[in-house]
Amino acid sequence: MRLNDGSALRVDRVRLIDGVSADVVDDAVLEADADGRITYAGPAARAPEARVGVRTIDGQGGTLLPGLFDCHTHLGVAADRSLVESALLTDPVLGVLRTAERLSRTLESGITSARDLGGLPAGFRDAVAAGLVAGPRLQTSVGVISHTGGHADDTLPSGKSLDLDYCEIADDVAGVRRAARRMLRAGADLIKICTSGGISSAHDDPDDEDLLDEEIAAVVDEARRHRGRPVAAHAQGRAGILAAIRGGVRSVEHGFGIDDEGCDLLGEKGAFLVPTLSAVFQPLDPQKTTPWRYQKKLRWNERAKENLAEAIARKVNVAVGTDAGVTPHGQNLFELSCLVELGMSPMDAIRAATSGSARLLGVADTLGTLRPGYAADLVLCTEDPLRDVAVLSDSRNIAMVAQQGVVRKLTLPGTGSRVAARP
Repeated sequence: MRLNDGSALRVDRVRLIDGVSADVVDDAVLEADADGRITYAGPAARAPEARVGVRTIDGQGGTLLPGLFDCHTHLGVAADRSLVESALLTDPVLGVLRTAERLSRTLESGITSARDLGGLPAGFRDAVAAGLVAGPRLQTSVGVISHTGGHADDTLPSGKSLDLDYCEIADDVAGVRRAARRMLRAGADLIKICTSGGISSAHDDPDDEDLLDEEIAAVVDEARRHRGRPVAAHAQGRAGILAAIRGGVRSVEHGFGIDDEGCDLLGEKGAFLVPTLSAVFQPLDPQKTTPWRYQKKLRWNERAKENLAEAIARKVNVAVGTDAGVTPHGQNLFELSCLVELGMSPMDAIRAATSGSARLLGVADTLGTLRPGYAADLVLCTEDPLRDVAVLSDSRNIAMVAQQGVVRKLTLPGTGSRVAARP
């Protein structure tokens, strides 16, 4: 991430949610120093006097939140066109520029940190960090490991392959170790595996199992040997969920078939559930999707909602992820409305998207919280998300986004000003 531009920042006249506490400060001030670190966040009555030379933003009574996380994105994947079109009909240069646009749009929606789980080369992470492109702070798995005929096998029913360079096929322990090493060589921050089939894949079902137990263990071991990298598992059906957790993954992605045993195991292992409810709640048009995907979604939707609502009630570790790329980019915070729909309080949904997600990504000591010493990653919403969390879903309500004290977006009503997301 590019360093702060050398100016301190002050935001006043805001309602403050710090991402950890259940309390709200109704008349608050936040200050950050020239390095983009928070020096004060609390009641205006106890705030230090505004200093000359500090950039001051009048929050106009809006709600100031920590920068939000999306822990399951596919920023290199277009949500508005098919994989066939993207893989076979799109000029590579155009593909790169479209990815850069998605990064910017995601940042402007309030997502200041993201974990990409397949389809985003490490170069985009490095470009954001170097200030060459505007976007969320990134962790990326680069690719996805699956077995032949599994969820990440990009062979179409016709027998033709899309030859997606992020789909790694491996069918034994030695194969998955080599695949994991290739991902790590390509700069992966974590490894993504498939332990179950999926709704969107042609050759399997969520109840089908993907990698074998010994293969899961081998990938977890490879990741551990490489600076303790975590492993995330695409796991939709019950068997794949249990195999993933027992094998030592850090997070279960989707988890549609989770049950009491799965919830108990998550607690025992300290692992996270990333339920990607946006994909569950998103309606599918049978005229615009493949028959197998439509039929599987019909079978699984209500089942997934029931199981995930029970997991939320069980208070398992939940981090926020949207499956953007499958779901629309730039509408990431709709996920919080889905969590609330299934029983989570608005405050708990916000904490899951801030401090909870920061814990999953291993950055809870610097991000996800508005307290002194933390990086000033900030989101200002013009409305009160505790009254209606859906206001976060509309990027027009996101009036300011900052990363480490650098303002990336500013659209406060009545000022006539607009700063677009930029490096």
